[in-house]
Amino acid sequence: MRDRALFDFAIDSKLRGCDIVKIKIGDLVSGAAIRNRATVIQQKTGRPVQFEMMTDCRNSLMKWLERRGGSINDHVFPSRVDYLGRLSTRQYARLVDEWVTAIGLDSREYGTHSLRRTKASMIYKATGNLRAFQILLGHSKIENTVRYLGVDIDDALVLAERIEI
Repeated sequence: MRDRALFDFAIDSKLRGCDIVKIKIGDLVSGAAIRNRATVIQQKTGRPVQFEMMTDCRNSLMKWLERRGGSINDHVFPSRVDYLGRLSTRQYARLVDEWVTAIGLDSREYGTHSLRRTKASMIYKATGNLRAFQILLGHSKIENTVRYLGVDIDDALVLAERIEI
């Protein structure tokens, strides 16, 4: 249950692993429901980033939190060793390695950052909107986004070929 909630949350939030493991229940919950959107301050940049949580993500988080219990000040994903502590980024990386290996992929090619990129990359491929990709990942400079995404001349030409005047 925890792993499903963690996986869904990682995909929808598009956060770095260090930010995912620090999420507290109060960041995601409003009253008795999981919020549709939330905002966190990114550890790396110190800047706020907003993200959405789709129905599947909200459902798996709700199931996990009902089982987990806790208060709004507790971490969503606690440590198994120290219940008052949080899941470590190292343990999160181990879990992602297990997931990747379990579905037959090479864990050297996929990791926690792959989950961060997944949804944003799909949005970019569907829309070609580089600015949306930049905002979703919380990048301050478009140059970083271009480098991160690996946009090259072929990508630009494919987008141009979709438009006929």
